[in-house]
Amino acid sequence: MGNVTSIIGGGIAIIIGIIGLINWWDSFAVIMKGFLPLILLLGGVVSLAAGISDIKKTSRPEKKR
Repeated sequence: MGNVTSIIGGGIAIIIGIIGLINWWDSFAVIMKGFLPLILLLGGVVSLAAGISDIKKTSRPEKKR
């Protein structure tokens, strides 16, 4: 019974989301224009930090016990 409820709820959410995007596309586009640079900036920082961490990890000789 719980799976059927999830499927029905998900379908209703998708339909309402599509209707919302159609009706408020201009507002959605403005929000995306504001968030996209922020998302790219944060993603770049995380990627850069992961790359630097990986370089430090591979360049450091491992200690044997």
